[in-house]
Amino acid sequence: MSTAAHTDADLATAIGPAARRPRRRRPRPPTAAASRAAVWFVAPALLVIGLFFVLPVLAALALSLTDFDLYALADPSTARFVGLKNYLELARSGEFWRALGNTLYFVAVGGPLSVAVSLGAALAVSSKLVRWKGLWRTVFFAPVVTTLVAVAVVWRYLYNAQYGLLNAGLGLVGLGPVDWLGDPAWAMPAIIGLAVWKNFGYNMVIFVAGLAGVPGELYEAAELDGAGPWARFRHVTLPHLAPTFLFVGVITMIGYFQLFAEPYVMTEGGPLRSTVSVVYLMYEEGFKWWNLGYASAVAFVLFVLMLAGTLVQLRLQRDEP
Repeated sequence: MSTAAHTDADLATAIGPAARRPRRRRPRPPTAAASRAAVWFVAPALLVIGLFFVLPVLAALALSLTDFDLYALADPSTARFVGLKNYLELARSGEFWRALGNTLYFVAVGGPLSVAVSLGAALAVSSKLVRWKGLWRTVFFAPVVTTLVAVAVVWRYLYNAQYGLLNAGLGLVGLGPVDWLGDPAWAMPAIIGLAVWKNFGYNMVIFVAGLAGVPGELYEAAELDGAGPWARFRHVTLPHLAPTFLFVGVITMIGYFQLFAEPYVMTEGGPLRSTVSVVYLMYEEGFKWWNLGYASAVAFVLFVLMLAGTLVQLRLQRDEP
């Protein structure tokens, strides 16, 4: 073997494997044609968001700064700029604070309950012990696509104080009847029960998709290490469902803040205004009394509340290890 061959070998050894690795090419900046193509692909989505989200929010903000009412519908020039007067009236309105309290109660109790029921249903229909999973998923999802009017007829019968099935069940265990829709203390819990039953199937489908993405090898490894069902759920299932929980939590909170149809159909805001929500109050002010400027202020406050709730959930998810 020649001296030149030894020299080359020794040089390669001295330099090491790092120098023999091919250099990574820097990504090329996008060309003008690629940038234009990206803009055309994104433009339809941005147009829809602008027309159906940004523009209504700005219009509601502008309208909330005026005294726009029924007369302004016929002649918009009669609307006057009043600044923050509508917001000041909201802050002094006992009716608004009552509606806000009812809404927060509905969100704080109904939201977590709906998520918990959805997760339980998803775990049940995803279990290996359950047969006819497709049938059960269909049964649980059916209330979501059922019209609220038909649902209200059934649930008003269930809640009937004299011959309702719920009171009949209470009678079997020796308890007295409850006026579910006529007692201010029970009306909102009754609405929450209806809303949870009506909506949990939607979140269940999302949780089922999240559970399908958890690797089965992790469950097998945890079981080999002696982890029981609760330990596997806590240390394997829940961490992998964190993004799903964030999405479900946000959409559930937004949906429950917009409570309207259930009290409108079931109680019409009663008894004693105990089921009036912020959206119900906005409906009354805007389409019953035609105070559209005031109703827009209510709508914008609700938008700020939902935005704040969403940002809090995003921050909490980001801070988790």
